[in-house]
Amino acid sequence: MEDLNGTVAVLTGGGSGIGRATAHALARRGSKVIVSDIDTERAKVVAEEIEAGGGQAEGVRCDVSLKEDVATLAEATLREYGRVDIVMSNVGVIAKGDPLDIPFDAWESIVDINLLGTVRVLQSFLPMLIEQGSGHVVTTGSTASLFPYAYDRLPYVATKAAVLALTESLALYARPRGIEVTCFCPAGVMTNIVEQIRQYGPATPVQSPQLAVISAEDAAELLVQGILGNKLVVLTDPLAESMIQRHAADRDTFLTSQIRYLDEASGER
Repeated sequence: MEDLNGTVAVLTGGGSGIGRATAHALARRGSKVIVSDIDTERAKVVAEEIEAGGGQAEGVRCDVSLKEDVATLAEATLREYGRVDIVMSNVGVIAKGDPLDIPFDAWESIVDINLLGTVRVLQSFLPMLIEQGSGHVVTTGSTASLFPYAYDRLPYVATKAAVLALTESLALYARPRGIEVTCFCPAGVMTNIVEQIRQYGPATPVQSPQLAVISAEDAAELLVQGILGNKLVVLTDPLAESMIQRHAADRDTFLTSQIRYLDEASGER
């Protein structure tokens, strides 16, 4: 996709954080943006911000855990604009704690939102893109999808790894049909995701990769450049690429180094 001017973009989880920043970044380049979020007020505020800046946007409610909500979002987009060019699935929640403390129902909830939420978006929007023979799907993974650096959020890690695998395999089907596919795998990004964290058991120290923390706005710019460049995976820190290579070359050695890193980081606290 070389030019975003005049395109129609739909985002889930667009009311804050990376979703909000990406909605603004797309709007600045001329996209008509449908901002959806489970928090209707937040979605509408983002749309109002975009329109105040001269863009075109609409804020609507969508709960990605409900198939009917996502289907309604797709139908409304088609009815209003007659097409969709960019679809970004960007909802993610975290259950945090010692692996033995996170209950099964938390696992079920995280899988339903992070993974099956993405599936619902694809099932509702992909047929539209296939019929058009054009468009771009963006899913939101994580650096946690790429190599092990934390054990305190296993449901999140598992679902984001699944989203990455789903996206790469989907590309085998979508690209020959004119649909580009990108998985955004951010590392540290300053957002309000802490609002979505559910802590189980005693609070555990925050485990984070040895990567830079950047603003949501900078992350969104990297993602938009990835969309324009039709990149399959977009990272937020070049160092992550070398860590991916080290992990792929020798998983056991990499795991040993990560255990040592966590031990040292824990000792510093």
